[in-house]
Amino acid sequence: MSVERPLPEPADSVVLTPAPTLVLGGDLGGTSTRIVIADSEGNVVGRGAAAGGNPTSHPTTAAANFGQALHTALTGLDPARVEAAVIGAAGGSALAIPEVKAQFDAAWSGAGLSGEAEFIGDLEVAFASGTPEPDGHVLISGTGSNAGLVRDHRLVRTAGGHGWLLGDEGSGFWLGREAVRSVLLAFDLEEPLGLLEESVLKSLLPDHDSAVFAQRDGYEIVRNDVIRVVNNRPPVLMAELARTVVSTYEEGDKTAQGLVKRAAELLIETVGRIRTTKDTTPLILAGSVAGEQSPVGRLLREAFHEQFAGEILTARDGVSGATWLALGTLDPALATEAIHSRLVS
Repeated sequence: MSVERPLPEPADSVVLTPAPTLVLGGDLGGTSTRIVIADSEGNVVGRGAAAGGNPTSHPTTAAANFGQALHTALTGLDPARVEAAVIGAAGGSALAIPEVKAQFDAAWSGAGLSGEAEFIGDLEVAFASGTPEPDGHVLISGTGSNAGLVRDHRLVRTAGGHGWLLGDEGSGFWLGREAVRSVLLAFDLEEPLGLLEESVLKSLLPDHDSAVFAQRDGYEIVRNDVIRVVNNRPPVLMAELARTVVSTYEEGDKTAQGLVKRAAELLIETVGRIRTTKDTTPLILAGSVAGEQSPVGRLLREAFHEQFAGEILTARDGVSGATWLALGTLDPALATEAIHSRLVS
């Protein structure tokens, strides 16, 4: 007689949980490229950094640096999980050139990413890093300078931002150029060099022998050396002399103090082209020259508090602002104040 065996208990079914969706934020600046990968709650799960990624000044190396930062940020992650990306780019208008865009697209796909990244201007990224509010104004003064009006997180109007050759008033480049011009003016007038001028000479001509001034035509020799050195370097390097202006300002040099004051005035004029005194939306300040520790930044904050209503805030981290905007692209409900604070803190 056969014995019926009980049927085995069914094994517990295995439920596969989909891998969480990720977003990508990027900040492509003149001196650095930064990428952040975050989950839908704003937790950072990947970071990457490389050298400058400005597509206007050096598109080929900028695209290569972009690719390097992407690969680093995605280490240990599945690129297919990235479903939204927002990338701020200084000089982003160059991406409208097909040849330049193709290099950045190749870096994107080379990192295993699919879909389309949204490239926006550095003004929008700076604004988003300073506040979760949808409307307001932003001023950037670093290597270059420009200002923008933001509505619903989108840039709708700009002032300045014309580049070192045509503008960038009040920027690091402007400060550096004016510092060199003060040296040349002293040579023209055969006047003694002040602390700022001596410091500029040490920076540009580190092997310079001050005894040359005792020689016949010594001023002309050094003047020609200054002109030669400056014109043989990439123009953007002029911004490095902004640190010299700041340091001599702090030591009481009158010329440096005049340049700092004038830089602040020019930046105030730039913002005044697009912001009225009755506007109560936030005004975000970004960049090293407009920073809280910069004498230009301190003068700006004093003047803006006197002239404008609304909060005066500081942009903390552009790549975090881009990441927050990417969350909003994925789902507007994710772009909360709490997540904004988590990303930019």
